[in-house]
Amino acid sequence: MDWLILFKAFLLGIVEGLTEFLPISSTGHLILAGDLLDFTDERAQVFTVAIQLGAILAVCWEYRARLINVVREIGTQQANRFVLNLFIAFLPAAILGLLFIKIIKHYLFHPLPVALALVIGGVIILWAERREHQIEAEQVEDMNWKHALKIGCAQCLALIPGTSRSGATIIGGLLFGLSRKAAAEFSFFLAIPVMFAATFYDVYKHREFLHSDDLGMFIVGSIAAFISALIAIRGFIRYVSHHDFTPFAWYRIGFGLIILLTAYSGVIEWSGS
Repeated sequence: MDWLILFKAFLLGIVEGLTEFLPISSTGHLILAGDLLDFTDERAQVFTVAIQLGAILAVCWEYRARLINVVREIGTQQANRFVLNLFIAFLPAAILGLLFIKIIKHYLFHPLPVALALVIGGVIILWAERREHQIEAEQVEDMNWKHALKIGCAQCLALIPGTSRSGATIIGGLLFGLSRKAAAEFSFFLAIPVMFAATFYDVYKHREFLHSDDLGMFIVGSIAAFISALIAIRGFIRYVSHHDFTPFAWYRIGFGLIILLTAYSGVIEWSGS
């Protein structure tokens, strides 16, 4: 058993869990962390996708009562609308992802494009926070299919690493009439079908890189992602109930500029630079 690999898996699992549901881009942070840890081969790429299951299971656990209730009430108007909204919001990114993911991974899954996306995304969040918000849906249950479609289209931006899936859907939700809490919670719920589909598709597609010797690495990474994601989700929901997303915007901008500065100065030799 390679203890160094397990340690890297543990660190990357924490990065995944802490960043997956915050508007700061988990994919971007994993690309940067993997580059620093020299963990960037094909096996590493499958690993960073697979451990998303740990994070998404944290959402399922945290909202288990509401999800079970939806399943029990399938056939009622409220439950049907909830499921339909998730399906509508899921479709745009799923379609574009299948069409363009190879091109995106080839050209954009590198530290410098991630840094640029972090900075641009941060500026967009600052702009969005300065707009006057007109709330049409205070709760997730108040959403209609038009809200879902608009948020689904916004989620397509998250195909660009560094943009942030949660950031795109949450800020999109604010722009399209959702309250902060509704936008955050719908982003969490939407992550369930999106991340399950993306994870199983990517892992199956690259199954030749999976080996039984790596089982410990996947278990450690997934457990770390589950625990850290659970902590992040609970803290984030409490935070958005009373605060805006401005600190996340400044974090993105500052972090992205540090990456660009270290690359330009040669302090760190980022891959793809």
